[in-house]
Amino acid sequence: MTDELIDLFVIGGGINGAGIARDAAGRGLRVVLCEKDDLAEGTSSRSGKLVHGGLRYLEYYEFRLVREALIEREVLMRNAPHIIWPLRFVLPHSPEDRPAWLVRLGLFLYDHLGGRKRLPGTRTLDLRRDPEGAPILDKYTRGFEYSDCWVDDARLVVLNAVDAAERGAEVLTRSPCVSARREDGHWVVTTRNAETGVTREHRARVLVNAAGPWVTDVVRRVAGANSSRNVRLVKGSHIVVPKFWEGSNAYLVQNHDKRVIFINPYEGDKALIGTTDVVYEGRAEEVTADEAEIEYLLAAVNRYFKEKLAREDVLESFSGVRPLFDDGQGNPSAVTRDYVFDLDETGGAPLLNVFGGKITTFRELAERGMHKLGGIFPGMKGDWTENAPLPGGEIGNADFEAFRESLRARYPWMPRDLRRHYARLYGTRIDMVVDGATSLEGLGQHFGSTLYEAEARYLAAHEWARTAEDVLWRRTKHRLHLSEAEQSAFAAWFDGTLREAA
Repeated sequence: MTDELIDLFVIGGGINGAGIARDAAGRGLRVVLCEKDDLAEGTSSRSGKLVHGGLRYLEYYEFRLVREALIEREVLMRNAPHIIWPLRFVLPHSPEDRPAWLVRLGLFLYDHLGGRKRLPGTRTLDLRRDPEGAPILDKYTRGFEYSDCWVDDARLVVLNAVDAAERGAEVLTRSPCVSARREDGHWVVTTRNAETGVTREHRARVLVNAAGPWVTDVVRRVAGANSSRNVRLVKGSHIVVPKFWEGSNAYLVQNHDKRVIFINPYEGDKALIGTTDVVYEGRAEEVTADEAEIEYLLAAVNRYFKEKLAREDVLESFSGVRPLFDDGQGNPSAVTRDYVFDLDETGGAPLLNVFGGKITTFRELAERGMHKLGGIFPGMKGDWTENAPLPGGEIGNADFEAFRESLRARYPWMPRDLRRHYARLYGTRIDMVVDGATSLEGLGQHFGSTLYEAEARYLAAHEWARTAEDVLWRRTKHRLHLSEAEQSAFAAWFDGTLREAA
C-alpha cells in the first residue's frame, strides 16, 4: 500500500543525509529518511573525528573551502558543545619537508580566514623547553601549536536524526531503498526492512540521494537515472594505540610524501592515529585497513617520537571510504573535499544528488541543498540551523565544563567518570538516560566500565540502537573499555532483552 504524498525522501543515513532530513523537517516539510544499515555505519563513523578547516587544503589553494569550514567550526562548537570540543595540535617542524615560513604562513591564514572567536591562535614552540616537546625526538627543535576541534562523529549523525524525528521526520534504519521510479510527477520509492523483509512504498515530491560512497549506485541502479557527476572513492584508515604522551594536546606530523598524520588523544587513555589516502575500487561495505597502511601510520609516528610503536601496540584499526567529488586530480590527497549538487528535474519529479563533502560542512551542505529546492517548495520556512543546538547541546554559553560541574549537585551519587560519560554523550538529555534513578543500583545491570542497563535502554528507545554493536561502537565507544567477555555478556543480554523491544 502506498503512503500519502510526502515532500522529501532522503536516501542515506550518514552525516549529509541526516543533516538534510533535519534541516528539511525544521522547515515544515514532510520527510522520510532511509538507511540500509545503521545510522553512521559507513563513512560517517570512520572519520578522523575532527571538526576542522583543513589546514593542508590551503596548499591546494582551497581558500573558500577552508574559510567556510572554519566558520562552520564556530557554529558547531556553539550548537553541540557536549560532542564537539577544542583541541590543541602540536606540529613539530621538519626542515626536510615544508619550510618553516610556509607552515607559519599557512597557520596565520588558518587563524584569520574564518573569523575565529572562541579558540586560541597559533603559537611557536621551542620543543627543547616547552613540555609539549618532551615526547618528540631531540632533532626536532621547533614547532607550532594551533587549534581545531574534536567531534564524536557517529553521535553527530544520530543527534541530527533525533532532531529530524522530533520535528516530524520518519527515520527508517536497516531499510534499504530497493527501487525508485518517477510516476505522474512524483517518486514512488520502495524500501525493504532488512530484519523483517516487509516492503513499503512511499510517494514523494522530491528524492534526495545522499548515499555517500553509494551515491552513483543509487543514481543508476535504484533511480534509473544518469548524472554527469561522479565520486572518487578514497580509503582512509586509522589505528588505535595506547596513549604514549602526557597532556591533553594532539599532534600533527608531516610525512615524507607531504601527507599529514593526526595523532589525537582518544577515549582518555588511548590515541587515534590517521589517516591514509588510498584510491579504493572495492565494495565500500568491505573496506578494511590493510597491513601496508598500518605500517605506514606507525612509521610516520616513529619518525617523530621517542617512544617507538610496534605492530603489537595496535589495539584496533578501522577504515572508511570517502566519497570525494571527482574533480580529475590524480593525487588522492589533492582531490577536493568540497561538495557538488546535481539536480535532475526530469518528468517534474526532482532528484537531488549529493557528491562529496566533509563532516565539518554538513550543516551548510544541508542548508544549501534546501536552497536548491526552494523553487519546488516556495512555502517552506527559512534557514534555521545556524543557531539551533543539537539535542543535548542546550548548554548555557556552550560552556561544557560549567555544565558538567553543575551535574555534581544533581547527581551526587554518580561517580565522576560516569557523570562525565553521560555529560559528553547526552548533554542536557542526561535526565532521559538516568530516567529517575537515584543510585547506581537504579541504573540497572552493570556490564563493565561505565555501561549500565539504563543507557542501553535509552539508546534502544530513542536512538534506533538495534544491536549490541550499535551501542558499543557507534552510539558509544564502550567497546574500547570492555573485555571480550564483557562485550559478549552485554550482547547476549541485549539480544535477549532489548532487541525485540527496540
